[in-house]
This record gives sequence, structure tokens and C-alpha cells, in this order.
Amino acid sequence: MENGYTKEEMKVTWEARKICGLADDFPLSCTAVRIPTFRAHSETIVVETEKPVDIQAARDALEAAPGVKLVDNLDKLEYPMPITATGQYDVEAGRLRKSLVFGDNGLEFFVCGDQLLRGAALNAVLIAEKMEENGALAAFAAA
Repeated sequence: MENGYTKEEMKVTWEARKICGLADDFPLSCTAVRIPTFRAHSETIVVETEKPVDIQAARDALEAAPGVKLVDNLDKLEYPMPITATGQYDVEAGRLRKSLVFGDNGLEFFVCGDQLLRGAALNAVLIAEKMEENGALAAFAAA
């Protein structure tokens, strides 16, 4: 595209903003690379925060998040991989660390997920179920 990003990379940024309810000008970028995997997507996520990052708190949050499986034991060489994420509904997350770019105010981690089992269609259903549960769907329909 004109900005040097691929259409796939821009789709990821557009969708992430939409899913998270972020403004169109919220700074977000990604790199997407096609590699030969059967059916899993992988992403490195880099986040800049206003406050210093507590890695253990981030780890605890990911471990408690529905649909996420924390795989982060570098001593045993356990981290997210497309081959291990394939066939699972949960997205694997790991490699949590402070960002070299943003220092104490940055977090980086790696995720892998089965694109057929935890892809856009399932996520759309899960988001709709949450919206129904919290009343947002009725409010959206009334608007």
C-alpha cells in the first residue's frame, strides 16, 4: 500500500482498533509475514503504556483471560508456536518481556492461534454473546 504496509497488515490494525473500540488515529502497527503453517496465525504484540509495566501482573491477566493459554516457560523451551496452537480453541500467549524500545513503559509478547478454530467467525460470535450479556447489543440495536 502507499504507506509501505501490506493490505494484510493494515487489515490487522483496522480490525484491532475496531474490536478494542479504539479511535481511528490510535497509534497501532503490525508486521505480517506469510510463513508455511497449516492453519495457525502468529503475532508479536508490542504495547506502549502510560505507567510502568508489571510483567507478573500482565502474566496473571493473560493467564486469567478466557480463550488464552499462557505458554511461557523459557527454561523448558515452552512458548507459543503455530504447531502447538493448531487444533486448540485457545490462543497461546507467551514470551512476555519489557520492551527494549519503550523500556519500563512497554510490553512485548507473542501469540499463536488456530485460524479455523479461533478465527474471525468464532470471535464475532463470542463478541456478540458478550454484547448480549452486558446489554450492549440491545443498546446498539436501539441506536
